Amino acid sequence: MGHHHNSHHHHTAAAAADDGGGLSQRVNSPRFSGPMTRRAHSFKRNNNQNNNQNNNSNNSSQNTNNGNSTSGSSHHHEIIDLQLNSPRSETPVSGDGPDSSRPAHFSSVAQRVHLRRKISSLSVDLGGFGLELKGKKKLGQWMFLMFCGLCLFLGAVKICATGWFGSAIDRIGSNQDMYDSTASHLRNQHDQVPHDFAFTGKGHDNGMREIEVEQTLTMVASGVVNTRDNVADHSEIWSHPNSDNFTQCIGRPKHKKLDLKTNGYLLTNANGGLNQMRFGICDMVAVAKIMKATLVLPSLDHTSYWADDSGFKDLFDWQYFIESLQGDVHIIDSLPPEYAGIEPFSKTPISWSKVSYYRTEVVPLLQQHKVMYFTHTDSRLANNGLPTSIQRLRCQVNYRALKYSAPIEDLGKTLVSRMRQNGGPYLALHLRYEKDMLAFTGCSHNLTTEEDNELRQMRNEVSHWKEKEIDGAERRKLGGCPLTPRETALLLKALGFPSSTRIYLVAGEAYGNGSMQYLTDTFPNIFSHSSLSTEVELNPFRHHQNMLAGLDYVVALESNVFVYTYDGNMAKAVQGHRRFEGFKKTINPDRMNFVKVVDEFDEGKISWKKFSSKVKKLHKDRNGGPYTREPGEFPKLEESFYANPLPGCICERNPEDRSY
Repeated sequence: MGHHHNSHHHHTAAAAADDGGGLSQRVNSPRFSGPMTRRAHSFKRNNNQNNNQNNNSNNSSQNTNNGNSTSGSSHHHEIIDLQLNSPRSETPVSGDGPDSSRPAHFSSVAQRVHLRRKISSLSVDLGGFGLELKGKKKLGQWMFLMFCGLCLFLGAVKICATGWFGSAIDRIGSNQDMYDSTASHLRNQHDQVPHDFAFTGKGHDNGMREIEVEQTLTMVASGVVNTRDNVADHSEIWSHPNSDNFTQCIGRPKHKKLDLKTNGYLLTNANGGLNQMRFGICDMVAVAKIMKATLVLPSLDHTSYWADDSGFKDLFDWQYFIESLQGDVHIIDSLPPEYAGIEPFSKTPISWSKVSYYRTEVVPLLQQHKVMYFTHTDSRLANNGLPTSIQRLRCQVNYRALKYSAPIEDLGKTLVSRMRQNGGPYLALHLRYEKDMLAFTGCSHNLTTEEDNELRQMRNEVSHWKEKEIDGAERRKLGGCPLTPRETALLLKALGFPSSTRIYLVAGEAYGNGSMQYLTDTFPNIFSHSSLSTEVELNPFRHHQNMLAGLDYVVALESNVFVYTYDGNMAKAVQGHRRFEGFKKTINPDRMNFVKVVDEFDEGKISWKKFSSKVKKLHKDRNGGPYTREPGEFPKLEESFYANPLPGCICERNPEDRSY
């Protein structure tokens, strides 16, 4: 920039000379021999005369001193003579004889008469003091000197100020370099020290101070606490999509009251993992509303997904759950004593059913048996085609009533605080690269032959997995495989996330020998609930995978950016919740097109710059922004209501509509 500025300066100066300044410089140049004024010729003649007179200057110096002692009039005339001649010589005063002084005398008299007339015409009278041409010239000189002095003073002040600020900027730059190098050094030390030391609490004040320093320096390195330019460079990747025209709308009508009459009691068993059970619980509350049934607190699955004996009261704040929904549905902790001995009528509802199914086919059975038991709760209610009141009730349950239990919420908030580092951003990554997921999908890209065989064996041993022979390479090209850790690192890097980005890993252990190496080398600040928590903090969660999943849910929900590498119930639950809470940024990779670009890059067909440009273009609109959920041809293939509750629980703003 500096070079450009100087070039522009010289160009401007040259242009100015060409535009007219050149003429003035040529006229005023000492090399120009043309006449400047009419007086110039007389100066030229006097100079010739002075050259002759200067030959006798040494002989006449004593006579000049004697001439100065004569009358005032002579003295005045001699000063005028000196003014007419060159400033480098004096006019000799006659004193040697009439022959030598006569010509000079007549010339001096003529010149004195001419100048006396000019000076009298230029005289100025100021309060009785005659200011001659010489006085005016001295006044102009003094004014010029004062102006120059003022300019010099202002210039000195500016130079001092610029020098001080410049040195301050240099100090900031040097400190920035020191912070970057120190942060890198501390991160390397952090990787070598057991993480339990980081949060041992009592008796380790010095250690905690070191960790706080590390956190601050890491924020500097990541652009959180940095110069404005660096913050601007990374601001776009953390910014949320525009959702100004949308708002939550789940409020219940105030004029409607819950009917005290019930058609019977509904027992349910929420099956699957944590988030599948969560969806099932929401649906069962809605079904109880449809059937005008009293819902007994749901039981949870302990065998089909994880060997976890956690109950509803271990995972959720059950009292808050009942109280927050008391205006919508009757919910009780357990069956009344008079119905406790009745054998419940078991039924498995049809998947993706609508209101008409439950009212026409299931309600009569409930009225007949009084106690009904649903064996499954997953996907028993349609995504679309339901009354608005039922859709809003599902969201009321999911986003308001289903609060996690205090131990989960409290530790979750602690982990969020540790990830934020005094308010800094972090990214939550749901990396679906566990062994069972790869075996189920048949994906083994970049794995060894032995690992591929192990996955195939696992797939054949699980009886309820219907698909046994899978072409993993073809499935990957169609976007049906979870992104590998390396592909995930390439995605994040291409989107612009710096290597110092803090990442919370929402996943189990990644499968494959060394599969995480590329990701951890590219993004070394990767954490999980295990690395962020102490042994004491995690002890209540040991052998309770559902509780640990709840912990991950809390941290993922609060993250600045959520990225998931494969569709699943956790991805659906978190992204839907983030949409409901204001469309927090959620990156949904275009797996099919992305892996094609990865292959082009790996084969050397495109440069990194081109690769990054393509990846950014692919994901420009895949950031969790608002769009309308559309019904599909088959319910199983359409977008989940819980992944995108628009329409249903999110509405476009309308100033005249007060219903929400």
